[in-house]
Amino acid sequence: MTLRNWLGLALTTTLSLSAHAKDAANGVSIQPLDGAWSFRLQPDDKQAADHRAMTTWRRATVPGTVHTDLLANHQIPDPYAGAPEAGLQWIGLAGWEYRRSFDVDAAALRARRNDLVFAGLDTLADVWLNGERILSADNSFRTWRVPVHGRLKARGNELRVVFHSPIATLLPQVQAMPHKIAGNYTSPYGDEPKDAMTANFVRKPGYHYGWDWGPRYVTSGIWQPVTLQSWNGARIDDLQIRQDHVDGERADLTARVRIDPAASAHYRVRLWQIAPDGKRSAAGDREVDATAMTTVDIPVRIDRPQRWYPNGYGAQPLYRFEAEVLADGHVSDRFARRTGLRNVELRREKDASGRSFEFVVNGIPVFAKGANSIPFDMFAPRPSDAQIRRILQSARDANMNMLRSWGGGYYERDAFFDAADELGLMVWQDFMFGGGMQPAYDPAFRANVVAEAHDQLQRLRNHPSIVLWCGNNEEEIAWKYWGHGKELTAADPAFAKKVWDGWQQLFDRDLRDVVQQESGGIAYWPSSPSADDLAGKADINDSGDRHYWEVWGGPAHPYEKYLEITPRFMSEYGLQAWPQMRTIRAFAGKQALAIDSPVVTAHQKFMAGKGNERLMHYITMEYGIPRDFSDFVYLSQVMQMDGISLAALHHRASRPVTMGSLYWQLNDVWPGASWSSIDWFGRWKPLNYAARRFYAPVAVAALRQNGRTTVTLLSDRTTQRQGQLRTRLFDLDGKLLRDETTNVTLPPLSASAGLTLDDAQLLRGIDAKRTVATFDLAVAGEPASRGLVYFAHAKDIAWPDPGLHREWSRDGKTLRLTATRLARSIWLDFGDLDATPSDNAFTLLPGETVTLRVRGNASPKQLQAALHIRSLADALSSTPSSN
Repeated sequence: MTLRNWLGLALTTTLSLSAHAKDAANGVSIQPLDGAWSFRLQPDDKQAADHRAMTTWRRATVPGTVHTDLLANHQIPDPYAGAPEAGLQWIGLAGWEYRRSFDVDAAALRARRNDLVFAGLDTLADVWLNGERILSADNSFRTWRVPVHGRLKARGNELRVVFHSPIATLLPQVQAMPHKIAGNYTSPYGDEPKDAMTANFVRKPGYHYGWDWGPRYVTSGIWQPVTLQSWNGARIDDLQIRQDHVDGERADLTARVRIDPAASAHYRVRLWQIAPDGKRSAAGDREVDATAMTTVDIPVRIDRPQRWYPNGYGAQPLYRFEAEVLADGHVSDRFARRTGLRNVELRREKDASGRSFEFVVNGIPVFAKGANSIPFDMFAPRPSDAQIRRILQSARDANMNMLRSWGGGYYERDAFFDAADELGLMVWQDFMFGGGMQPAYDPAFRANVVAEAHDQLQRLRNHPSIVLWCGNNEEEIAWKYWGHGKELTAADPAFAKKVWDGWQQLFDRDLRDVVQQESGGIAYWPSSPSADDLAGKADINDSGDRHYWEVWGGPAHPYEKYLEITPRFMSEYGLQAWPQMRTIRAFAGKQALAIDSPVVTAHQKFMAGKGNERLMHYITMEYGIPRDFSDFVYLSQVMQMDGISLAALHHRASRPVTMGSLYWQLNDVWPGASWSSIDWFGRWKPLNYAARRFYAPVAVAALRQNGRTTVTLLSDRTTQRQGQLRTRLFDLDGKLLRDETTNVTLPPLSASAGLTLDDAQLLRGIDAKRTVATFDLAVAGEPASRGLVYFAHAKDIAWPDPGLHREWSRDGKTLRLTATRLARSIWLDFGDLDATPSDNAFTLLPGETVTLRVRGNASPKQLQAALHIRSLADALSSTPSSN
């Protein structure tokens, strides 16, 4: 699939009308105003001098963005293909205008209330209706509802949205500040000075301004649906299912129905409950006299509720609740919400190791296994709901049970959370603050954020997947340790105090209060990482969560350093890798590739394009010098897989001290080098296959440190299990040197000691560079788990030809692969074919066979011809790869 074909998939996010009745006579009429609009560069904008052709009206799509509209009109090159980024920065400096006309039917014109609703405007926008300005918006994350009764006509209403460049608008104000507050990533393109960054001053996705895994495309646009809503009776504004008490015996709930009447009247609010099996029943009703926005509480009791559990701990049954508001016996509006019933607690108790940090769901302490998610594209409306779900399904397939929705992007659409609910993926939800500092000393800025928080909490609070709201990403540690606070204090102590006091007001009080008011009991955390002690230290092992970046970042320690860090909860750590060659070719074309070629450098955002130097540092430290670019890509993937596997298993083996491991990162915003385990196309890197093994509910961790191997048995099951642990030693050519089996017991929810052996006990004089130790855990009903221990760096081992033999089934969809000698880090690649094996990135022991099912539409002949198999021996031998 080409870049342009992938980009052409489902560009819109439609507003679901199922939650509201659409009844022009009695109910709320919803008229979508999405679809075909027109847009242009504002003729009087400074950028028009060099881009005069863009001032002509052209077709636009809503929801959408300026960049995607320009691309659809063939006015710019594909922002992801090649290296066009520098030449597209003018778009973010320009002002843009969107318009459309619409008619209004007679029933809507006669209605007592008419509201225009903008679910998302990015970002600084003036909205005009029939020549009258009706809104000035300044927050991409808010919903804007504008009363327009009496301003509409039957035919030819004109709606215009004028977007102002956030950079051009804010830069003079920022430059006028005697002392600047810290931003995030400076622009390499000169569109704003390095000492006057504007991103932190506007409520817009921070990653649009560039990050170390994505480009700088400061876009604008109507990125969420637009509707005209009309009604005569009462509109249901919100339905919250507050879970007051949930256990195995009963669920005590409160349905909070907020109605917005068009006229003072007597209303009846009625609630229906639809159980997970589809059974519908009346759940209660209330009478109310309402003249303005009114909240009605209806108590609900469910005996023996079907409770929602994270992936691996139980099922994910979902209840649906439907509210109706009636006037004079007629239904004026209907509104539905879905939720799962569960009890969630962020438990923080003092113990011998400090203070715990663990999520407890329905009384079960859950070890959080997962990754950090970032936006799914640089342009938010573009990925389809199905594409988002496929990524989350891949997370579940890798045995994850938690995603941290990172704070430098945007609050994901409902489809993300619907999928998380259904798949049992807990969500740690950041508020959208990705780094640096904000002008939180400004009461107007804080008030804008508080309104945003109310909007988002009310939209998302019924999702059972959300288990935490977090104020921001890395801002506390940036102020305390990265020089932000120290440098500003040295320059202007009074202003520095004002900045920090405002920050604490916003993140320790204002947002905490909103979460307490709106979330229905979900915990709040002020920053990540933090110990929830703003006067004390953060990013520490004994309390709160950690972001550990001294491996890869900072001093760039070898990944074995992970074994020395045992936090209460690891919410960020990571190693970078390139995606597979098929993905690289999608943006690079057929040109020759090298680690320093222009197109490769353009898609490597770490260290301003020099990230391949860091990658090479880690590759050569463990594996040696790659012979060519293809080997470089493969070895980056192996390195990432090996390092993150080591860290995640160490975290799991440290239970209950450590109770979470979320690596950075799950997905990508575009095709390029990053820390992701799934690339922008949805293709798995070796890391995601490995995650399925190291996050398995029952697994073995065999970790070697300082000449000693510790074997730990891991179980997330809630009941005790019995199994067998088999210890073997092989030489690389296949000779079995040792074989011992012991019966083992795995307590519930535990990391229990299996074996501790130093090298002398294991090797008994055998050549360390020609030996591998394997530890296989077999438990009835669970996939087999294996730990592998090598006694030397991969670059110091003389890897033999593994002697791989392949055998295809008659239907051409099943492959049997056998290794004559040890075959480490096997990778199966089918070139340009859409073909995916049931497993990949695995190691075969001498004489071992694996049977794989290959999914895809290619013919057997095509599959067999395209298959290329690579192992570590191919990349580290003296014979060039056949790739």
